[in-house]
Amino acid sequence: MAEKQINPFENFTCPIPLPANKTVSIGHGSGGSLSKSLITSVFYKHFSNDILDKNNDFADLIQDALTDGTRIVTSTDAHVVSPLFFPGGDIGRLAVAGTVNDVSMSGAVPKYLTASFIIEEGFPIEDLDRIAASMRQCADEADVQIVAGDTKVVEKGKADKVFISTTGIGIKQKDLSIGGQHAEPGDSVFISGTIGDHGIAVLAARNELGFSTEIQSDVAPLNDLIQDILSVSDNIHVLRDPTRGGVATTLNEIAAQSNVRITLDETTLPIRREVQGACDLLGFDPLYVANEGKVLIISKASDDEAILAALRDHPLGKYGRKIGTVASIEGNAPIVLMKTVIGGTRIVDMLTGAMLPRIC
Repeated sequence: MAEKQINPFENFTCPIPLPANKTVSIGHGSGGSLSKSLITSVFYKHFSNDILDKNNDFADLIQDALTDGTRIVTSTDAHVVSPLFFPGGDIGRLAVAGTVNDVSMSGAVPKYLTASFIIEEGFPIEDLDRIAASMRQCADEADVQIVAGDTKVVEKGKADKVFISTTGIGIKQKDLSIGGQHAEPGDSVFISGTIGDHGIAVLAARNELGFSTEIQSDVAPLNDLIQDILSVSDNIHVLRDPTRGGVATTLNEIAAQSNVRITLDETTLPIRREVQGACDLLGFDPLYVANEGKVLIISKASDDEAILAALRDHPLGKYGRKIGTVASIEGNAPIVLMKTVIGGTRIVDMLTGAMLPRIC
């Protein structure tokens, strides 16, 4: 599959400009349209290059194959979740799984991680040890090694307990070309499991729901599941984990990258009753709530049955479903639509503002 060389924001129009006072707001970290305005006006202006401009969560570092016919992929991520420990996970597990997953979205096999820690003075060493143990356990699950790192300590009150950044390195086959720019008309859209679990679990840990719940974060390394999917299909065009901004924002990004229309079927969306109930109470749409252990898959419709079977044969994909299709835009702008339960159609926009800050 040939690489499409495109401007990653060619089809993106941000409805929210940078504020007149020229300061960063909490919404600029939401992963939605405010984040895009910041990235476009600051970071792409200074950092733009052929690799970065593909606008994926990973980067192919070496454009020519290594001697064994493989390529190197890397990704980096920062983690500022609050609270540090939440049902189903913690900042350590999140830091490892998040970067493993970003590398995996290229189709690469993650091999190595580096980690850096910014720790506030007075942070309990017992909690730091617990976080490090969790990172090691998740790294073992993903079969990756943490091979380098750095630690900085700042004065009390100058940070919020601990922040962790991780960088991942993986290896992929030379001819494997997967990215947000490759969705094609006629493709199918899948998700590997239930939507919104992580965001609601973190809210529950903050005691912001107003009721108790058994919802657990879905945070998990997805590399094994993704390799299972790739083993049954040579027609995977896009892999993307819908983290900040949720499924809706991620699909809008892909639609803009590939210049297509994506249509979801509301009747097929896998959403736990508890998650839907919490969202109804809080006025949230589950499509915008963060996930940390799910993957969106866009592939040729001819492979639907094989992909569904691979998903359901894996513990992390047993609730996987086909949730939509890809079509051409026919002269219109890229868009994400929803066929509703009652038979209508509505637009699914990119997230604006900051619905759930400090979620990952």
